[in-house]
Amino acid sequence: MNRIRLNRRLAFCSFFVAALVIPVYALDVPTHAIQDDSSLRISIKDIWLTEAPGVVLAKSSYIHTLPGGDRIQVRTEGERDEYMIILAREQEGTFPGWAQGSWILTRRRDTGLPERIRVFLRSDPYTYVQFRPFTADKSLLDVVVYNAYVVHSQSLAIPFERLLVIPVEDALKTAGEGFPRRYFDPDPGRYRGLREFIGLVRQRLPELSFRDDGAIDEQGRYVFIRNLEVQDGPGGLNCSGFAKWIVDGILRPHTGKRLAIPPLKEPFGNRSSSFSEAYERIRDPFFGLDWTRNLAAAAGDFKTLEEIEVQKGSFASIIRRKDGKSSIRAYPGFLQNTGFDSEGLHPLLYTLAIDEPGFIYLASVNQELGPAPRMRQHFHVAVLAPYFTEAGNFRIALFESAEETSFARFKTRYPGHYINLVRIPVEGVFDP
Repeated sequence: MNRIRLNRRLAFCSFFVAALVIPVYALDVPTHAIQDDSSLRISIKDIWLTEAPGVVLAKSSYIHTLPGGDRIQVRTEGERDEYMIILAREQEGTFPGWAQGSWILTRRRDTGLPERIRVFLRSDPYTYVQFRPFTADKSLLDVVVYNAYVVHSQSLAIPFERLLVIPVEDALKTAGEGFPRRYFDPDPGRYRGLREFIGLVRQRLPELSFRDDGAIDEQGRYVFIRNLEVQDGPGGLNCSGFAKWIVDGILRPHTGKRLAIPPLKEPFGNRSSSFSEAYERIRDPFFGLDWTRNLAAAAGDFKTLEEIEVQKGSFASIIRRKDGKSSIRAYPGFLQNTGFDSEGLHPLLYTLAIDEPGFIYLASVNQELGPAPRMRQHFHVAVLAPYFTEAGNFRIALFESAEETSFARFKTRYPGHYINLVRIPVEGVFDP
């Protein structure tokens, strides 16, 4: 069967490298060891935290040193409708406001009423816990990672005013098992093998080039996927062939051989209907889905689709930010034979890195496409490797079409698309 008929789909497999500037954070301590700043908050409650907005906004910033040695800059920052009292922890001589342990109270400008307390348990501006007023004797807890709520509006039996002065650790303990501490306490040592793997892949990339429909067969020859004919001229890989090259590099040190191509093109799972079956020969809508599932089955020796595929997320709502405003919307989660909305891919990979370290993920990008009739088409394959650096900073390495590219550009490239993920276990060895 001719598995690749759409030249348009093949064109999607060629991309260029784009740089992403990501801040580097200092090594954090475990969350339970963050120096408590409640004594400072008690001392400034009446003159900073509950004082009239005009009085507070007129105050000058100053630096306070905790008994344990941490330095905190107390300052305000104002917006049109709200303003913030920020207790910013020092990091390498600066006070960015999101360094580990930083505490921020947001209040209304017109009334002075509190809106929320935000606490950064890691030196990462995209991960934090948040407390909001609820009733006279209760507050609400949110836990946010990369614009997704892994906890949203959990009730705490603590009046909001008490949260202004009690230790953050005491407030989190009140949540009990409802607070997923693991998302703020990654162990960098658990990603050592994955970091070594990424380094080895990067070393081998210069020997590769892109070519439509290209792959390496079990004999080490550059061939075309659609008919297995040997390529003429310089050999190259497309996005699917490159994903196979990655998996061959994981398996070959143990098996001594590369995977054959024909089994990778076979249907995997119940992924078609009476409608789509009529178009499989001419449109091949499930190529990327079948290819990645078969690769994952071979790499992990998985027996069931549930083992192969990422089918559960850790959040049900996400924050959408646009034009300086934010809104909360429900996140659909996993859709069968489709995967996850690309809008939630970043927090999904963060939670996966925490919950199942030592895996990379093959992504099958899909969307409803023409010509008529419009139908869902799995048209591109990429390799995603979420991990934590030695210093504990979250990163996502992204490889596609014979090169390393940028995760930020990948997200921008596919708004409104869906991403189906399969897991591949890796160690610190690689030899394709």
